[in-house]
Amino acid sequence: MKILVCLSKVPDTTSKISFTDNNTRFNSQGVQYILNPSDEWYALVRAIELKEAKLAESVSAVMVGGAEDDALLRKAVAIGADTLYRINAQPMDAYSVARMLADFIKTQDFQLVLTGRETIDYNGGEVPALLAEMLGWELASPVNKLDIVEGKARMESELGALTQVLEADLPLVISAAKGMADQRIPNMWGIRNSRMAVIQVVEPQPVEPLVRFVNYELPPAKGQVKMIPADQPELLVDLLHNEAKVI
Repeated sequence: MKILVCLSKVPDTTSKISFTDNNTRFNSQGVQYILNPSDEWYALVRAIELKEAKLAESVSAVMVGGAEDDALLRKAVAIGADTLYRINAQPMDAYSVARMLADFIKTQDFQLVLTGRETIDYNGGEVPALLAEMLGWELASPVNKLDIVEGKARMESELGALTQVLEADLPLVISAAKGMADQRIPNMWGIRNSRMAVIQVVEPQPVEPLVRFVNYELPPAKGQVKMIPADQPELLVDLLHNEAKVI
């Protein structure tokens, strides 16, 4: 079994966010990017664990992006991936990303595709479902635990207080969520290998995005905090009722 992990880059949570062109475009100037946590920590690490357990032949990683993203993509090799692919285009929306990924996957022989549940920037969670539909494969989402048993995917999905146990044939698209694996820190040998890793660049067919971003805005600034003495609960009730108007 060959596994493909789809990776995406997102702004580091410590980055200062701003917008340009009359608030219609994200300002990437000076922004530090990282691999999307659920792609890296859950999808990629679990794929590597399956390979280490002799349940997978190889683990490949793919990203839609430009040459400036190569350093991020190489981190997948530092963690334990075997092969790297970069689809040479800028991500525009979930549809265009899924379309380019699907076109690439159809030329390969992967049996299992793992993605993170969602990215931490847009939190859309659309790509896994779109990708499965375009490939004509089944989708399991969200998945918190994954094993391969007798050639089938055995999974657990947590839905509130309930846990579903699922089983599916391959090929399959899986959207990985918290619990599937633990973050893995690259060791020195992995970092050394990643610097020499060859990235296979794939030129995609042009895809028109379906979504156009009309306007971005930052959340309102936090207001001042009012400290209420512990021995004056009636004052707190009054403020919640008459000022905050939440009760």
